[in-house]
Amino acid sequence: MQQKALSALEFHKVKEQLAEYAASSLGKEIIFDLLPSCSLDEVKRLQEEVDEAATVIRLKGNAPFGGLTDIRKAIKRVEIGSVLSPAEFTEISGLLYATKQMKHFLESLFADGLEIPFLHQYAEKLIPLSELEKAIQSCIDDYGEVLDSASEKLRGIRTQLRTLESRIRDRLEAMLRSSSAQKMLSDTIVTIRNDRFVIPVKQEYRSSYGGIVHDQSSSGATLFIEPQAIVDMNNSLRQAKVNETQEIERILRMLTEKTAEHTAELFHNVHILQILDYVFAKAKYAKATKAVKPSVNDRGYVRLIQARHPLLPIKEVVPNDIVLGGDYTTIVITGPNTGGKTVTLKTLGLLTLMAQSGLHIPAEEGSEIAVFDQVFADIGDEQSIEQSLSTFSSHMVNIVDILKDMTENSLILFDELGAGTDPQEGAALAISILDEVYQSGARVIATTHYPELKAYGYNRENVINASVEFNIETLSPTYRLLIGVPGRSNAFEISKRLGLPEYVIGRAKSEMTTEHNEVDTMIASLEDSKKRAEAELTETVAIRTEAEKLHRDLQKQINEWQEKKDQLYEQAEQKAAEKVKEAMKEADDIIRSLRMIKAEQKTFKDHELIEAKKRLESAVPSFEKAKKPVQKKSNKRELKQGDEVTVLSFGQKGTLLEKTGANEWNVQIGILKMKVKEKDLEFIKSAPEQEKQTSIAAVKGKDYHVSLELDLRGERYDSALHRVEKYLDDAILAGYPRVSIIHGKGTGALRKGVQDLLKSHRNVKKTRFGEAGEGGSGVTIVELK
Repeated sequence: MQQKALSALEFHKVKEQLAEYAASSLGKEIIFDLLPSCSLDEVKRLQEEVDEAATVIRLKGNAPFGGLTDIRKAIKRVEIGSVLSPAEFTEISGLLYATKQMKHFLESLFADGLEIPFLHQYAEKLIPLSELEKAIQSCIDDYGEVLDSASEKLRGIRTQLRTLESRIRDRLEAMLRSSSAQKMLSDTIVTIRNDRFVIPVKQEYRSSYGGIVHDQSSSGATLFIEPQAIVDMNNSLRQAKVNETQEIERILRMLTEKTAEHTAELFHNVHILQILDYVFAKAKYAKATKAVKPSVNDRGYVRLIQARHPLLPIKEVVPNDIVLGGDYTTIVITGPNTGGKTVTLKTLGLLTLMAQSGLHIPAEEGSEIAVFDQVFADIGDEQSIEQSLSTFSSHMVNIVDILKDMTENSLILFDELGAGTDPQEGAALAISILDEVYQSGARVIATTHYPELKAYGYNRENVINASVEFNIETLSPTYRLLIGVPGRSNAFEISKRLGLPEYVIGRAKSEMTTEHNEVDTMIASLEDSKKRAEAELTETVAIRTEAEKLHRDLQKQINEWQEKKDQLYEQAEQKAAEKVKEAMKEADDIIRSLRMIKAEQKTFKDHELIEAKKRLESAVPSFEKAKKPVQKKSNKRELKQGDEVTVLSFGQKGTLLEKTGANEWNVQIGILKMKVKEKDLEFIKSAPEQEKQTSIAAVKGKDYHVSLELDLRGERYDSALHRVEKYLDDAILAGYPRVSIIHGKGTGALRKGVQDLLKSHRNVKKTRFGEAGEGGSGVTIVELK
């Protein structure tokens, strides 16, 4: 790839941004050496790798790179026989930990069904060295210090060191606490000089302590003396430290020898983790820039949807659609020297370089990029003072190199082609250069302010004009690319808005040729037509998107309803089967009981037959029916006091007591009285005649007084059970939650009959015998539903 193009398109700035997302210097190393690839297969693989890493980041937030450092220098030192330091072993241990973590992380994701084949291949290549990691961690801590547990000898030496240091400090502190210390010492502290414990003694008292002078203060008034009394102890301490150093050296040499056995595997792991760091850095950069994976091809076809320049702030950059290589291979962007033509060139060129480097591009889904063998760019002011070249000459030198090296699979970007010389000659040169490139089959985008090139796109196939929109009202470019619309000069309109007199503008217009005015009128018409078409397209896309969303939502609801229906059918079948099974079991029990009675008594008593009949009736399966939505019928007559109505919201019958408002009634529902809106009432029948009210009141239920207990003592068996059934109905109508049935103790036959009847009654919630103060087992307490 041409270095001039990389520099002109500022590819190095993209790499600088990308490097910020690397987890280590290893990843940054690859990034700073990054160059676009010209191989379609390699570009596809690079794009897939980044897409897999982006998926991992989206699901897991990040990948584990803790402990990843560059240990290659340390490994090379091992290879030449050098003994590594504890800090270097800490870095090697960190890399071994990072290797283990990354391998487990990626392999577990793959095992869970995540489609990451490329990342999984990298994970498989990682070689965990558990024994080496364990050996290092047993000797070196995370701060690069050799542990006491590294060897028994080292543990003993360090115990001796701590004991000696403690004894020396105790001896010196005793000296500091003596009565003469304040007079002879500069300060009552123990300090260290030349790795030996000393005390600060005033110059005039140096002979009082004897020993060795190791240092003195800057003024010379204080001497740091090792008292004679601790010289031997300091010597012992010094010898212990020498022993410690020797033992540490032995341990480090042993670890170095173990490491030397795995240098190839360590270099290999560093390389794999370096690549993974680089891949995940690209994925994190893609997330930060809202970039997507483009489709790639080798046909020279480019289709960028809402592409953004990656070096401009996301909130400020204007996205553009750029299509090249399909119906046309050359785009000529005409118009004045303002409006963002260069930004369009750089956006296409830079996004092409990014895609061919395996980076996702800041555009919308569905974008497609071609893999070119070369990207050429002649952009910016190339004036060279050192070579005594003018702007035109510098551009021409660059263009000559481009024409010499280009192929049919090249992307060429010309900015202000032919500028810097006589307009007529420059325009002629620009047309000739474009023809040369056009005939080679290369893909070209060129910008120019020469009006002569507006006709270029109309006179040649596979060439199209374009321009960058300019807002006359605000006198500023909108930076929107208009493909198919040539640029036009806005000099007259701008001059008029800036206050140039009309007669001056009119005189200038009269100097223009008729053909030029017709072209400007045509361009203006094309711009208006394109704007209307784009507005209609945007509206159509929005309507289609909404329709598709509604269709998806409806389809989803239909599927959910179908699943719910199937589920309800299944539940109903299961419930029915259970009910039938229970009924059959109950019927079998009844038949078995009757046979036993017949076998014992040869005949049946009336109450036994009645009881068996009731049990059979209660064994019949019953199913709760789904409540149908109540549809309100229109009241065909005016409601009156005493009318029987249905309260629709509750599905209950009631009686109108009195009208409490224009559209509201007080309604009696059982023992409840409530206010109900007239629209929630449905007429059933009118109030009964006055003479019939007495008989009806007797069966009202909840208005009729019912005792809280039923006394069956002295009653015959059949009569008693009949009274129990009627009493339960009355109690339920009265709304009682609990009643008492007095059956006495006696022989227990009546008690058992009552208990059996209550067990099978549909409105009985539960029963129990009375407490000591309620009558004991002679009374049954019944809780009603």
